[in-house]
Amino acid sequence: MLVHSRGARWAVWALFLVLFLPLFALPLLVVLGASFATNWSGVLPSGFTTGHYATATRGEALQALTTSLATATAASVLALVAGTWAALAAAALKKRQRQLMDALFVLPLAVPSVVVGLAILVAFSEPPFLLNGTRWIVILAHTVLVTAFSYQSVSAALTRLDPAYEQAAASLGARPAYVLWRVRLPLLLPSLTAAAGLCFALSMGELSATMMLYPPDWTPLPVLIHAATDRGALFAGSALAVVLMAATLLALFAVSRVRTKASYR
Repeated sequence: MLVHSRGARWAVWALFLVLFLPLFALPLLVVLGASFATNWSGVLPSGFTTGHYATATRGEALQALTTSLATATAASVLALVAGTWAALAAAALKKRQRQLMDALFVLPLAVPSVVVGLAILVAFSEPPFLLNGTRWIVILAHTVLVTAFSYQSVSAALTRLDPAYEQAAASLGARPAYVLWRVRLPLLLPSLTAAAGLCFALSMGELSATMMLYPPDWTPLPVLIHAATDRGALFAGSALAVVLMAATLLALFAVSRVRTKASYR
């Protein structure tokens, strides 16, 4: 903490609690409470039932969760490979060329995701790249939307790497490919795992572009949550949202463990 007096520390903690609880924690707690509720009376939901979770963990909901996990995993892997490859290539470019590369990868973040979804729908609805109506167009859209985060994460990590390790390996006769696989990428592993976790979390919650592209047999969980709340089933939608949050947090916890181990290598 940047303050040293006890009074100032208490003031900072009080300000944090005043801002954190109503803006971040309280809405999530309300969703958690609503997932166990049977009705809404007054300010908060009331009643108690676990029936919403019985519905949220079987049948269509379970299939939607599986679809979200498969989509997020595939999009994260593709985004990590593409973003890392592009970042490594951009690191060898001149400054103006590198700035152009940065702009190209940030472009999907500069426009609403629904515009990205529409662009992909138009681009891949005719031969020879006919993906409309398949699961692959959803995975492609998620990959496009999250690749920028992996690219920026790896690019930032590359600027912090000490070139002495690569120079030492090269001076001992190591080929460029060996330096890349045995020196450079292992040093980037903590950043790679962090980028993978961020891409996974963003893909799990993506809705706008997905709504435009998903086929009936590939319905991610956020779409199911939107459909439930849209027809007024707020408590069932809350249970689905809690399941989505829990699955995402578990995956991020697993990634963080990998990242921790990679940091101590």
